[in-house]
Amino acid sequence: MRVVVADDSVLLREGLQLLLAEAGHEVVAAVGDGPGFVEAMLAHRPELGVVDVRMPPSHTDEGLRAAVDVRRRMPAARLMVLSQYVELSYAEELLGDGEGGVGYLLKDRVGDVAEFLAGLDTVADGGTVLDPLVVKQMLARRRDPVAALSPREREVLALMAEGRSNAAIAEALTVTSAAVEKHTQRIFAKLGLYPDDTESHRRVAAVLRFLRAG
Repeated sequence: MRVVVADDSVLLREGLQLLLAEAGHEVVAAVGDGPGFVEAMLAHRPELGVVDVRMPPSHTDEGLRAAVDVRRRMPAARLMVLSQYVELSYAEELLGDGEGGVGYLLKDRVGDVAEFLAGLDTVADGGTVLDPLVVKQMLARRRDPVAALSPREREVLALMAEGRSNAAIAEALTVTSAAVEKHTQRIFAKLGLYPDDTESHRRVAAVLRFLRAG
């Protein structure tokens, strides 16, 4: 199959290319950053994209955000995410659409080449391959609704805890009031705070849960 590889480490990038070539796959592009991965996936439309989570410039979750971006633009894209650590900020968005064709493995656990290659085949065929530690942490987050909030939703909730109105939150985050309202409604839904309660009650309840989780 045709594959796009993204990893900022030249050694790991070259190693993946050799491994895939020896397995009979064609690496149509190998890049070192998130935007390059998105561009290569859109340009080549490969059967599989393999992307590292932490890449330039901040080395946090650029690769994962790039994978989410690819999936939005190419819903049928098959993606294998590799990481040194479990990064769940965007992982649940990537994995949560139920479409399959997604994998998330920790690099330290990819010691069995045959198993790794089999995982790539599974993802390319539309299946899902998850590292056991990823599954464990995702289940833990679902038991803690506050932990399931996205980074932006946590920012909104933190400002809400300071007593700021939606307009003040929008100004602080340099977004529209409509965007803040959208985040607020998602926060309420994730925390199980439904419209039968008043807006002020839901805001207070959300803030209390946030402070207790902090």
